[in-house]
Amino acid sequence: MLNFQCLKFMCVFIFTCINIWPIIGADLSIVINASDDETKMPPVVASTNTAQKLILVESIPVSISLPPKKAMITGIAGQDGAYLAQHLLNLGYIVIGTYRRTSMDLSRYFWRLDKMGISHHPNIIFKTCDVSDSSSCFNIFQEHPDVCEVYNLAAQSFVKESFTTQTSTLDVDGKGPLNLLEAIRQKNKAIRFYQASTSELFGKVQEIPQSETTPFYPRSPYATAKQYGHWMTVLYRESYDMYACCGILFNHESPIRGEEFVSRKVAKAVAQIKKGIQECVELGNIDAKRDWGFSGDYVKAMHLMLQQSTPEEYVIATGKTYTVRYMVEKAFARVGMIIRWEGSEDQERGIDTATSKIVVKINPKFYRPAEVDLLIGDASKAERELGWKAEVSADQLIDMMVDAEMEQTL
Repeated sequence: MLNFQCLKFMCVFIFTCINIWPIIGADLSIVINASDDETKMPPVVASTNTAQKLILVESIPVSISLPPKKAMITGIAGQDGAYLAQHLLNLGYIVIGTYRRTSMDLSRYFWRLDKMGISHHPNIIFKTCDVSDSSSCFNIFQEHPDVCEVYNLAAQSFVKESFTTQTSTLDVDGKGPLNLLEAIRQKNKAIRFYQASTSELFGKVQEIPQSETTPFYPRSPYATAKQYGHWMTVLYRESYDMYACCGILFNHESPIRGEEFVSRKVAKAVAQIKKGIQECVELGNIDAKRDWGFSGDYVKAMHLMLQQSTPEEYVIATGKTYTVRYMVEKAFARVGMIIRWEGSEDQERGIDTATSKIVVKINPKFYRPAEVDLLIGDASKAERELGWKAEVSADQLIDMMVDAEMEQTL
């Protein structure tokens, strides 16, 4: 009788594993209760623990341990890299974070990860990788062949700088994605690949709002390089049956944005002006309109794109647009300062109504050679297919960034 029971158990167990293994891999914990009542459906319980999967067969618990997913993030030291790393670690991933070799002290280089408290997380591994060098890309996959997802966030992403660093921008933003895609094609085509595209691809916009089907019209070396990376991603997907997709993300900011970007520049200047550390801030085209969202929201969309049955492109945006002028006014209002505008064009000034001091000046050196006047995204496809929607509004984002700077300057 004992041998018959053991044989029965083994047969049921093997049959169960064969039939539900794909579901287990989809990050579900499934409980199957054998019963004489064949009309009962086995309950399915969602779980966030990818490491332990529990199966009950005739009330006998059998634990199956699966290794956590391993994801690679290129450009992990940047704003999006830090937020994405935090998100993936919270989901139970092991994260391989790559960065370009630097002479800078690494504690300073990874200041964003330190600020978020994850630089010493046990499930994060840092590796050097120069995406502009094909051999470097091949080597990283040779060292980590079990990576299942790659998020390519490595980029020279400051638009104005790209007008003076055209070649290096193309090497990183254009050839970088190609090098990674080719390494994946040769090493392991099962790896899922995310390419960070940009709303700057729309440039001189051909329709309002911009969606996945809006024609591109890049207006900077940065956007042109990104367009190359975008279409190479699509080409590899269609030519080699790879899971490769692009996220066309509109402007997304946070308190850990680089200081060269206008959102952080304004937030920091407002805090320092309020504290008497700085007299005024100089800006370029304050009437440019942008669709601003929060980076912490947008990285969640990146992850969702790699969890779909088929790879596709998605616009990620809030669907609302504001001028830089509005951002300036809202940021100063956050610290109790009301701005009055006087003059026009290059001579326009922002005046603090309480003190009559000039706190904003226009400086033509901050103009782009080819301006992008209006960006506003249509993210309805992402909302419909990914279940994604921006949670933080532009007003909340501005307040968040100014508050963070005020804390820094106390």
